[in-house]
Amino acid sequence: MRSTKPRRDLEVVTVQYQLDSTAEDRTKEQDPLETYGLNVYFNLLNKSILQHFPFPYTVSVVHVAVGTAYCTLTYLLGLKSWSFGRAISPEELRKVLGPASMHAVGHIAANISYAAVAISLTHTVKTMEPAFNVLLSRLVLGEATPAPVVASLLPIMLGVALASSAELSFNWTGFLSAMVSNLTFGFRAVWGKAAMTKTLDSTAVYSYTTLISLIICLPVALAMEGESLTAGAQAAVSVRGEAQFYTDLVVVGICYHLYNLLSFNTLQRVSPVSHGVTNVVKRVVIIFSRCAV
Repeated sequence: MRSTKPRRDLEVVTVQYQLDSTAEDRTKEQDPLETYGLNVYFNLLNKSILQHFPFPYTVSVVHVAVGTAYCTLTYLLGLKSWSFGRAISPEELRKVLGPASMHAVGHIAANISYAAVAISLTHTVKTMEPAFNVLLSRLVLGEATPAPVVASLLPIMLGVALASSAELSFNWTGFLSAMVSNLTFGFRAVWGKAAMTKTLDSTAVYSYTTLISLIICLPVALAMEGESLTAGAQAAVSVRGEAQFYTDLVVVGICYHLYNLLSFNTLQRVSPVSHGVTNVVKRVVIIFSRCAV
């Protein structure tokens, strides 16, 4: 009589795989909500910091410095899959340098915009990110976006033009720096997607991106704001209090790192254009959250 044990074992494994897949899908579904929550809190706190400490280059350095400290700590604690994962090869480093440099430039540009205009205007302009992703996906990855998807982006572009013209806080510094952020983050998404492999996942790519961004941003910040940094910090401390000011800087840095890490995890599973569309929804949530506060 033929034994049924192997068949039963196979059925158990199959059922367990289906349960694991379902659990993984549920985890993936939670990522956008977690990203939105972290991003909303980051934007509100970051704007509050910049109002009392208008040093966008330095604030950008703080964000990636806290992220680098997080990655280093988790790596040293043995949680390598939470950060760098492993040492990368020279070829992998060359691939990561592209998104890392765009991350550094785009982040500084975004903070300049946050400091110059209302959050609502910055994120209204940044809803054009999918349009940049469509163009760059075609030019860099050779991926064509369906015509209906491209057509659906036209109302977004029109809405940005109308909203920007009516925004009371509008100025060209805030507008143009937000547009620079759009372009550079478009490159970051496309090149970041290309840098991800089976052995170098999205978490590792973003961790190395953060480290390289710190190396790029730090000398730029010192050159642009170094001379007045001490006086600016003292002025902020006199308003916020020393403990509150420095605690806010650490918390905003943690929020920035975690929401971008989740965003990169999403990018690994979708196309750059789809990723840009999810960011549009996120920006709408941020705008409404800012108006509600």
